[in-house]
Amino acid sequence: MAPATTPALRLNNAVSMPALGLGVYQSPPAETTAAVETALRTGYRLIDTAAGYGNEHEVGEAVRRSGIPRDEIFVTTKLWISDYGYDGAQVGFAASLRRLGLDHVDLYLLHQPVPTHFEDTIGAYKAAETFLADGRTRAIGVSNFSADHLRRLTDRTDVVPAVNQVELHPYFTQAALRAAHDELGIATQAWSPLGGVLVYVPGADESRGPLTDPVVTGLAVKYGKTPAQVVLRWHIEHGFCAIPKSVKPHRIAENLDVFDFALDADEIAAIDALDKGVRGGPDPETLSLETYPRAVDNS
Repeated sequence: MAPATTPALRLNNAVSMPALGLGVYQSPPAETTAAVETALRTGYRLIDTAAGYGNEHEVGEAVRRSGIPRDEIFVTTKLWISDYGYDGAQVGFAASLRRLGLDHVDLYLLHQPVPTHFEDTIGAYKAAETFLADGRTRAIGVSNFSADHLRRLTDRTDVVPAVNQVELHPYFTQAALRAAHDELGIATQAWSPLGGVLVYVPGADESRGPLTDPVVTGLAVKYGKTPAQVVLRWHIEHGFCAIPKSVKPHRIAENLDVFDFALDADEIAAIDALDKGVRGGPDPETLSLETYPRAVDNS
């Protein structure tokens, strides 16, 4: 599939971000380089990693091996909470660039809010503003922030986040948060866009996820697509950016093949109505170094 078939979202600082990309959360480092190379050959132009994923080096290696001009690939990484605070963020960001082997990234995100240490969250974001100013990132944003977190952040900083990357899928549609994004001019990016966070845990029942929901499977039959393709098309219709994860070449290709059909308004509304209002991932209000005591090795 030609890269040009992937639409782009215009961020609030006029940077263009592909509307569909490859996420590498939980991609084993040994499999990440090949997965990213496959994605880039297939036509993906957005790759999403993080310091906390432990595979930034492999993502950077795949970008170099691809032979694709660097300015055609949108690379996102994230600062983990163990490096929050203004000075800590400087160290963490430099380490991410070193692991990636890049002189800049396209989007740099704070990985989580830390409500119990919000001053450190603010400090980290203020550091990210300097990375934007000196050209080491083209855009900055956040991940897993609530509407309240966003307003507290924007009240204390100069640059409105370009993106908030959050859990979002048909069973957790985050309508109120998306309305806050619209109000503030922040793009919505979906992690676990297929609802995998609900089922890819030991002992989970796959029927808990949206890919087996009759509404989704019925539309898949109608359009001759897979349930995953229907759900990704739903994200595209809403104007979200989705970053599904896979290391399987056939699945990577399948997830990009969503630009030859469209859902109508009633079908989009039917998928919207599947919302259960219950997140599958961690609650951002309770995440901190006390509840999640892991640190990134920046040596």
